[in-house]
Amino acid sequence: MEILGYISLFFVGLALGTLGGGGSILSVPILVYLFSIDAVMASAYSLFIVGTTSLVGTLLKCHTQMVNLKTGLLFGLPSILAIFSTRKWFIPSVPDILWQTSTFQFTKRVLILGVFALLMVLAALAMIHKKEPAERSSHQINYTLLMLWGILTGFLTGLVGAGGGFLIIPALVYLTNLPFKTAVGTTLLIITINSYIGFLGDIMNYTVNWQFLLTITTMAIIGILVGSRTAKSIPTQALQKSFGWFVLMMGTCILIREICLQVI
Repeated sequence: MEILGYISLFFVGLALGTLGGGGSILSVPILVYLFSIDAVMASAYSLFIVGTTSLVGTLLKCHTQMVNLKTGLLFGLPSILAIFSTRKWFIPSVPDILWQTSTFQFTKRVLILGVFALLMVLAALAMIHKKEPAERSSHQINYTLLMLWGILTGFLTGLVGAGGGFLIIPALVYLTNLPFKTAVGTTLLIITINSYIGFLGDIMNYTVNWQFLLTITTMAIIGILVGSRTAKSIPTQALQKSFGWFVLMMGTCILIREICLQVI
C-alpha cells in the first residue's frame, strides 16, 4: 500500500504540473488511506506538500511574469491569519467526538474528511465544467469582500489541508480585475504562503516525521516537473475533465465511507 502511495503522490504532482492545479486535493486521501496516517496529521502533511509544489509552480510562473505580488499579499494577509489560527488553535480544540447518538458518532475525523470530501466534489465539478471566466471590465475593487473571501479560504485550507485554488482564482478574477492567467500564477503564490503558515501552526502542536514528509514531497515535486515539461503535448481540456470525474468519484466514496464507518 505504501508503494502505491508513493506512486500516487507522483501523479498528484503530475496533475499539478499538467493542469496547473487540482492534484493537491488527492494528497489527504492518499495519506489517510494508503499510508494509514491520522486525518489531522494527514492534513498537516498535505499543507507542506501543497505549499512546496505550489512554490515550484510559482517560480515557474514568475519567469513569465504571471504573478501579481501586490494582489497576492492583499488577499493573502487575512487568509494567513485565518489559516494559522485554524491550525494552531481551532483544530487542537475540536474534541475527538463532537456528537453521538445510540447509532452514530460524529467525530473530528468525520468533520475533517467530510468537509474535505465536499470540497473535492466542488473542485471536481469546477474541473468538469471549467470555463475561463471572461475578464471583467474595470471596476472599483471591493477590498472588504476580498479580505472576507481571504479569511474564508484560509479557514477551509486550515481545516482540511487543501490548496483551495478553485476558490481563490474566481475571487481574483472577479474582485481584482486580474487577467485569468495572472490570477492562476497569483493563486499559486497565495497557496504557497497559506500552506506554509498553516504548517507552521502544526509544527507547534505535533511531532513531524521529516524523513517521511520530505520523501513524499519529493515524489510530488518530481511529478510536477515532469508534468510541466509534458503539458504542451497533452490535450489538457480532456485530461482535466477525466481527472475531474475521478476526483468526483473519490470525494463521493470518501463521504459515504466515513459516514458508514461511524454507524454504531
